[in-house]
Amino acid sequence: MSDALASKIAAGEVIERPASIVKELVENSLDAGATEISIELENGGKKSIRIVDNGEGMDHDNAILAFERHATSKIYSFDELYEIKSLGFRGEALPSIASVCRLEMLTRTEKSPAGTRLIVEGGTRPEVMDAGCPVGTTIIAKDIFFSTPARKKFLKKDSTEQAHCVDAVTRLALGHPEVKITVRAPKRTLLNLPKTTDLAERIALLFGDGFGNHILPVKDERGHVTLHGFISEPSYTRSNSKNIFCFVNGRYIRDNFMLNAIMTPYRRIIEHKRFPAVVLFIDVPPADIDVNVHPTKMEVRFKNQWEIYKLIGGGIGKALADAAPLSQMASFYSTGPADTNPTENFTERVQESLRRYTVYSGAERPTFRLNDSDDFMQQNLQRLFDTRVTTPTVMLFSTLEYMGQFDGTYLVFSGHESLVLIDQHAAHERILFEKLKKISYENAEEKQLLLIPEVIQLSPAEFALFGEYRHILEDAGFDVEEFGTHTVAVKSIPAILAGINLQDLIADISGEISKTGKAASIDEAKDTIFSLMACKGAIKANQKLDRPEVNNLLRELDMIPIASTCPHGRPIFIKFSIHELERMFKRR
Repeated sequence: MSDALASKIAAGEVIERPASIVKELVENSLDAGATEISIELENGGKKSIRIVDNGEGMDHDNAILAFERHATSKIYSFDELYEIKSLGFRGEALPSIASVCRLEMLTRTEKSPAGTRLIVEGGTRPEVMDAGCPVGTTIIAKDIFFSTPARKKFLKKDSTEQAHCVDAVTRLALGHPEVKITVRAPKRTLLNLPKTTDLAERIALLFGDGFGNHILPVKDERGHVTLHGFISEPSYTRSNSKNIFCFVNGRYIRDNFMLNAIMTPYRRIIEHKRFPAVVLFIDVPPADIDVNVHPTKMEVRFKNQWEIYKLIGGGIGKALADAAPLSQMASFYSTGPADTNPTENFTERVQESLRRYTVYSGAERPTFRLNDSDDFMQQNLQRLFDTRVTTPTVMLFSTLEYMGQFDGTYLVFSGHESLVLIDQHAAHERILFEKLKKISYENAEEKQLLLIPEVIQLSPAEFALFGEYRHILEDAGFDVEEFGTHTVAVKSIPAILAGINLQDLIADISGEISKTGKAASIDEAKDTIFSLMACKGAIKANQKLDRPEVNNLLRELDMIPIASTCPHGRPIFIKFSIHELERMFKRR
């Protein structure tokens, strides 16, 4: 490409570790139309990386040109940067890789009678010769950073670098389930993924039934932008965000904007500092995104950023709200009639895949041995990949049979072949939280006027913060105003919070706002304050409830969109099936 065009591309040094080489080369293979890719790692990729694909390959002249800086066949003008559909486009990967290792490339197109072999050491000019080889490309990168020993010292131990390589392949494998991908180390197969047209199958093979047992489908669209994928139920969380995978037009993206959009619907549903598992795909017209904003292409810029935010938040929020907490859910991997659904034999295909392939991405992940396969399928996969058409049987909270109160805190119920325990405080806290949000967003004020306004003395710091959240209190149904120095007067409160200790509430809100800081969004501040209000106004532990109060609590749980966790992320209920109880009592 021309110097003028090259100067407009966000292209920097891309090779940080062996995983960077794996990522760039596998992306090149995918752009070349490969349907099978094999990766071999030695010493975690530090000693050698060998990648073989069956893509379209390169002819003699293009193979030589590929090692020139900014040599690309994917864009020819600046305007084409906004129509990019390929993973790579700036023509920097091969020369960058060749500059830090001993590299050999063997490639041939279908029309070429012979292949081309190139050898480059530390960025020197390629040694070129003809060679026999199949259609496609094979690249071998040896002795990473041999020419820059100082950088080599920063590499981690072999197992760590290997894990980074497998992570890079995992992301690409999720984005391209139609491609067969294998990753091998000496005497070990790290990943062996058959090609499939079903994303759910690839997820199951990569992550096992831990994610699959707690999975919810997501699908939504706004105009020409579509969203699809899978998210985990609130009960399935992790301590970090490594299990969140986002793809935009097939490209893996690690972007704080998208992470925030994903986490927003989960806020006040899962515990603080916990993260869901997510695999999401967003398809956007290429002209509506800019992929040329970061050297590693891990970030994009959207033309209509907030529309994307609403699409992600709305799609995930709907999926979470539609998941009935007490449903006896059949596997969502169900299929339709055989003549209309191409995945009728999904169970058989997954079982056959597991018989033929060893699947794990590290030392900790178990191997599925051939002689264990039948037992494994019986106990695990059948419930994940049941191909029978079944209709979920929704069990409403109000249909549970009340049996009594345990320890003054937990309500005990008998359900359909199950025993259900409900935390009365957590349940009422969620109900109040959802009601406060409804009052705020629908402007449906339900106030209770105080006979005598309550005057609350604040510290100077608390009073200084009062102005930042006063409008949120008013949205929720409070009528509060400044009343002298460092003092506020409350004239009315939300009817649902009758009897709340206002002095404690205002002090706690001030404390939380000071922790959150001004960087918090309005919605986040509202959620924080509403959560505090709900906690202060909810039924307390050791508070006796009569049967009408319990029945009313159940009816209100049925009416709210999220009834699985309290606003702090703690579970509202725990359910024991009859099968679990029989196992506990050794009846099974």
